[in-house]
Amino acid sequence: MDLTEHAAKNRRHWDATADDYQTKHAAQLDWRKPPCWGVWERPESELQILGDVGGLDVLEFGCGAAQWSIALHLLGARMVALDNSARQLQHARRLMDEAGVEFPLVHASAEAVPLADDSFDLIFCDHGAMSFCDPYRSVAEAARMLRAGGRFIFNMATPLVELTYSDLESKSTETFQRDYFGLHRVEDADTVSFNLPYGEWIRVFSEHGLDVEALIELRPPEGAPSTYGDYVRLEWARRWPAENIWKTRKRLPAQGAPRSG
Repeated sequence: MDLTEHAAKNRRHWDATADDYQTKHAAQLDWRKPPCWGVWERPESELQILGDVGGLDVLEFGCGAAQWSIALHLLGARMVALDNSARQLQHARRLMDEAGVEFPLVHASAEAVPLADDSFDLIFCDHGAMSFCDPYRSVAEAARMLRAGGRFIFNMATPLVELTYSDLESKSTETFQRDYFGLHRVEDADTVSFNLPYGEWIRVFSEHGLDVEALIELRPPEGAPSTYGDYVRLEWARRWPAENIWKTRKRLPAQGAPRSG
């Protein structure tokens, strides 16, 4: 399928940097560890975001080297892992062989997924496709592939990170740097990322038949270690949320009106 201009740019970046990325973050992302969310490794066992995935058809939406997918496969999920970067998927294949597991890997943008409607019980990502795909496209794709009652869950940067990011200082600051209502597309020399105001996220979910069940704003514990030190400063994220997890569910079909008489 044809890529959008920004998806092609992001693909070039991740193909070029995947080796360095996987080397730098290997210890934090290790599939042998219990699954954790985000930059500061908040344990899934503590947050209970996904719950029991045993027996579910699950799609990881921007999997990188598929460390999450390997871990969930070992917990009994029927996994499919998608990524826009062929080089990231080569790392995924290496780690799958290392773990002795097998599941499909799909090379595609989350804006145009070559998978059937109503295929999954759960679609999720942790700073994956939803950070680098246009939500007006990717939310529609997730909703299309979910079965009724299925869940779409993802972690990404909060609007506050984007609003306070200073290109001059190359970090998030304590003052707003861009317009809240201007959030959508943020482009730099290497990548194009996306975000939306909170109300617009809710509108887009609703438009595609997804109801919000929760918005979890992650706060790292004091002294939390991370290999992502260039994301935002720990002290910043202790004061303001730097990551949030959206939990949504696809509506069940409306029941017919009862007959009168």
